[in-house]
Amino acid sequence: MGERRRGAPGADGEFTFVSPVVKYLLFFFNFIFWIISLVMVGIGVYARMMKHAEAALACLSVDPAMMLMVIGVLMFIITFCGCVGSLRENICLLQTFCICLTIIFMLQLAAGILGFIFSDKARNKVTEMINKAIIHYRDDIDLQNLIDFGQREFGCCGGIVYTDWSQNMYFNCTDTNPSRERCSVPFSCCLISKNKVVINTMCGQGMQKVEYLEAGNHIYTNGCIDKLVNWIHSNLFILGGIALGLAIPQLVGIFLSQILINQIKDQVELQNYNQKHRSDPWS
Repeated sequence: MGERRRGAPGADGEFTFVSPVVKYLLFFFNFIFWIISLVMVGIGVYARMMKHAEAALACLSVDPAMMLMVIGVLMFIITFCGCVGSLRENICLLQTFCICLTIIFMLQLAAGILGFIFSDKARNKVTEMINKAIIHYRDDIDLQNLIDFGQREFGCCGGIVYTDWSQNMYFNCTDTNPSRERCSVPFSCCLISKNKVVINTMCGQGMQKVEYLEAGNHIYTNGCIDKLVNWIHSNLFILGGIALGLAIPQLVGIFLSQILINQIKDQVELQNYNQKHRSDPWS
């Protein structure tokens, strides 16, 4: 269906038209996010190609590169429907775009409400994810960097307590473990003094074997889950602003697509009305 810049009178005498402002605003809105989705997919594919295949397959559910690829592909499909649908004035593609955005928005809203209501179950799920990430710490360099970053930024070690690192085969504290890192914790758990010229990168060696108070002199002993919960409680307004920032583009996309769909439908009804009266002028 071609572009309609000029209005045409309807059966009730009012003019109906497809607004070029709405049409191209929706197109550029989707085009920007379409480019972002391509970048996300490209980064995810590059990160996956740089890993060993067997290591990557061992930890798909917690692989940041895989998550980036999945989100990027979904964004690509949805924004592609929005771009082509708005440019070609295709009602089917626009409705697909609008429905997908609505579903995503409702899922995000439901996840936020359920996470707040069932906070204990959400905490258990986060604990499960962190424990799985600890198990695969050495299998994925991206996951390793992500965990190290989190432990340094939050000043924590492990999920609930620093001895959670015994779940990892390299840091496991059993006597049968032949690893040189047995009973240790990652370097990101260490307390680093800014006054020291030379940093001891082996400061986490054997920390799981010592007493809790003694370990606290060298590493972070508190788990990251409690630190994360405290951080969320302290930054509720910031997180609310981020959530609103993510919701606004979705609501704008839904609003613009619905306006364009209604305008196109009005044009189709008008054409059908005119064709009917041209073929049957006495009706």
